Amino acid sequence: MSTGQPAASTSWTTPLGGLLAVAGGGILLVVAAILASDGPSRLLVGLAAFAVLAMTVLGVRQRPRLTMIPGPAPRLVVGTLTGPQEYPLDRIDRIRMVSYRRLGRKSAMLEVDVQHNDTERLLIFGRWDLGTNPHDVYDALVVNGFASVSD
Repeated sequence: MSTGQPAASTSWTTPLGGLLAVAGGGILLVVAAILASDGPSRLLVGLAAFAVLAMTVLGVRQRPRLTMIPGPAPRLVVGTLTGPQEYPLDRIDRIRMVSYRRLGRKSAMLEVDVQHNDTERLLIFGRWDLGTNPHDVYDALVVNGFASVSD
């Protein structure tokens, strides 16, 4: 029996504590660049500070990173730099788990193949993007009919 209420959405995002830690590191690099005694050091540390602070802004702008909206019109909403992008179920080609070797160990990644503006796009999400184990996100997507176990 339907209650007439929309299905609850579930979101995954980069943890706020992690973004605050990265921002703190960027601020420390800005201070180090100001206190550097020579020009080349000031330039290199300043560039590193800019990169770290840009990563923080990017992480905040993309929140939430992935949202699953089940129900009569199921869709995934992906947070991007230009704003949220919606992908209805008929524009999602495949969702699967893959493992990549990074720094000598395997890292699980969630891959989502979608149709975006008449082109194919591959979206890859790791633990940093999702704030949790990508396997848990994949399991939630399977339970809600977004992915199949055979992928």
